[in-house]
This record gives sequence, structure tokens and C-alpha cells, in this order.
Amino acid sequence: MSKKHIILLSICIILVIFSLLINGGAEFSGADGQAEELIGTIAKDYSPWFSPIWEPPSGEIESLLFSLQAALGAIFIGYYFGYMKGRKVKNDN
Repeated sequence: MSKKHIILLSICIILVIFSLLINGGAEFSGADGQAEELIGTIAKDYSPWFSPIWEPPSGEIESLLFSLQAALGAIFIGYYFGYMKGRKVKNDN
């Protein structure tokens, strides 16, 4: 690793630790739940116009599926950038 990479990685780690120390007791909830609460306070008679087709049996499975979706997206993006860089290197030679 180059010095630049180590410095950037160190800054990222410091930012994460610093933000967790500042907001140590904070609840990190999703935007969906916050939006649902806000809509409930603004329009008391609101009822959703659809319901989910399938709801995960527990919060852990929901988190697992979300993490799997994020991992697949990261793999796809990493593959794309690696492929494009390899193609550029091949064309430069």
C-alpha cells in the first residue's frame, strides 16, 4: 500500500470512530421507519395504499437480505471498475 492509501484509510477510520463516540447512544434507524412516524403525525387518517408481498420473519433476516443486496451491488461495481481499468490498460499497450 502506498502512503496515500494508508493516510486515506486512517482518515476514514478516524471519522467512523469519532462519529460513534459523539453519538454513542444514538439510535441508527432507517429512513422508512422515520418517514412512517412523520406521516402518522402529519396525517392521522392516512392508510397505506399497498402492503408488502412478503415480510421477513425477523429483523435479523431483513438485515441479512439488506447486507446481501449491498454486497452484490459492491461486487458488481468493483467488477465493472476493474474491467474498465483492465480494458484501458490493454488498449494502452
